[in-house]
Amino acid sequence: MFIRTERLFLRPGWPEDWRELHGAIADEAIVRNLARAPWPYSPDDARDFIALPRDPRLPRFLVTLPGADGARIIGGCGLHADEGEVALGYWLARHAWGKGYATEAACALLGLARALGHRKLAACHAIDNPASGRVLRKAGFRPTGRVTARHSAGRGEAMLSALYAIDLADGGDSDNSGGDDAMTGKIRRAA
Repeated sequence: MFIRTERLFLRPGWPEDWRELHGAIADEAIVRNLARAPWPYSPDDARDFIALPRDPRLPRFLVTLPGADGARIIGGCGLHADEGEVALGYWLARHAWGKGYATEAACALLGLARALGHRKLAACHAIDNPASGRVLRKAGFRPTGRVTARHSAGRGEAMLSALYAIDLADGGDSDNSGGDDAMTGKIRRAA
């Protein structure tokens, strides 16, 4: 499954992607905000991630930015099971921060989650990473008012995380009015 947005192409990872994936994510500033990625992030970690089994109800994608030199990997996003809920997660390489790519990828993933029949999604961010909270709010997530300690493999300890939720059955009422397909929840899929 693939998703095309106005600027991005979301696709599954392939075995030959491990080097580029490793180069994009092996940055402590990125990994410290993730729950499952260890620090230091090794080439074997990238290969293992790519080789994980795929669940069609919980898709994961590499976020790529098409350009004249091809579509280079700038991040990742996906749905995963988290404490009995379906949760959205994402990360971006440092050079891609602050350009709206995370919001664009998250909104595209919300459209897919609706198409897959998910009614509600959860998400969280480390409280010392407020930029991620802004991404979630722009995508239509609402703070639950709860903060919890969650283990971060990247930090090697618990991190305080703010919890968010979105009700997809209500349309998700996204604050982002970018007007493109990704922001309206419409997706283009190719097999």
